Amino acid sequence: MPRAIYSLLLRLGLPFILLQLWWSGRRDPRLRANWRQRLGLVETFPEPVIWVHAVSVGETIAAAPLVERLLQRYPRTPILMTAMTPTGTARVQALFGDRVSTAFSPYDTPGSVRRFLDRVRPLALIVMETELWPNMVSLTAQRGIPMLLVNARLSERSAGRYQRVSALLVPVLGDISWIAAQANEDAQRFLRIGARPGQVTVTGSVKFDIQVTGELRAAAGALRTRLGAERPVWLAASTHAGEDRQLLAAHRQLLERHPDALLVLVPRHPERFEPVAALADAAGLRCALRSRGAAAESAQVYLGDTMGELMLLYGAADLAFVGGSLITRGGHNPLEPAAWGLPVLAGPHVFNFEVIYEALAAGQGLITIRDSDELARQLLRLFADRAELTRLGLNAQAVVEANRGALDRVVAGIAEQLPADLGGTVTGPG
Repeated sequence: MPRAIYSLLLRLGLPFILLQLWWSGRRDPRLRANWRQRLGLVETFPEPVIWVHAVSVGETIAAAPLVERLLQRYPRTPILMTAMTPTGTARVQALFGDRVSTAFSPYDTPGSVRRFLDRVRPLALIVMETELWPNMVSLTAQRGIPMLLVNARLSERSAGRYQRVSALLVPVLGDISWIAAQANEDAQRFLRIGARPGQVTVTGSVKFDIQVTGELRAAAGALRTRLGAERPVWLAASTHAGEDRQLLAAHRQLLERHPDALLVLVPRHPERFEPVAALADAAGLRCALRSRGAAAESAQVYLGDTMGELMLLYGAADLAFVGGSLITRGGHNPLEPAAWGLPVLAGPHVFNFEVIYEALAAGQGLITIRDSDELARQLLRLFADRAELTRLGLNAQAVVEANRGALDRVVAGIAEQLPADLGGTVTGPG
């Protein structure tokens, strides 16, 4: 009954959702493109696929090593990746080209999900992290299709919200074939909100299996040369409204001691690129935009206003601040800078990745700051003590290396859920 009420409310709200989609599409026409896919009207696939759902860019990037491994193991089986946002689908295309199909995921109305399943006929649904859409999960399970929640994380805050809708959620959890939790804390929260012990395995986070390729290192080295090899360079990644002013204020203090210092500033969302550039100008800082190929030698702020290049930009920096943490957004993934061997700085609000941040703190690769003044003090300290900067970066990198292996465990668990006659090639770490 709770799912029936939920579905009815979604059906009643669907016209308004579509109207909002059209309205938002005035600013970003990509939102209107392929809108029929959101109603389940995707292309009909000639053969069943492995369906991987990653809600947005962050989850898509986290899923990339897993999808790469599935492509290697099941080279004759099509893979379809879905996302909720245009930036997510664009990232899939940038990462995989025509090796992987991509579409917008259907809205969670019964009709949209059924139409999608009829056209796609998935062998399994693999959902990244915490995307629990009741109709998507339950209607998939009703067709005997395994539904797997991998790299699953559940913060204390999210667990509390889910408990308030337990009448709707518990049956949905029962339809999940396997929950591969990032950490024991996540597993315990899934059990607390209604999962069964036999459903949940602690596999670790596949995000620790991030790879910095030789090609990426070469590109980052060339970028650093263009930015200035000898100057202090720090990167503020995935920033949100409410953080940029603080970061720019900290950078102004750093410039008093190091007038050649450069802040590489990367807002989380594309619609904020221009407003953040305006903030830098208003603060009296010379700002160069990467999208325009602007020379950065004389710039004080280098705005990363392109998509899909954050990993490259990390490689051109000396240390990194990870955004979403000075406000109550919950923080973003700190493992990309750690994999580069950079010290990680973050604010106190990191509940989205609390286990990972705790591991970095325990390994002495993380510095937690509370405001712009404290951030400025830490920047000044680290750029004055390069040995300490290097030590902290190596500590962060060691945490990544010590926790690798989740990807192997997740791929093995997925293989157990797929049809035995699917075949495939057993592959080791990529």
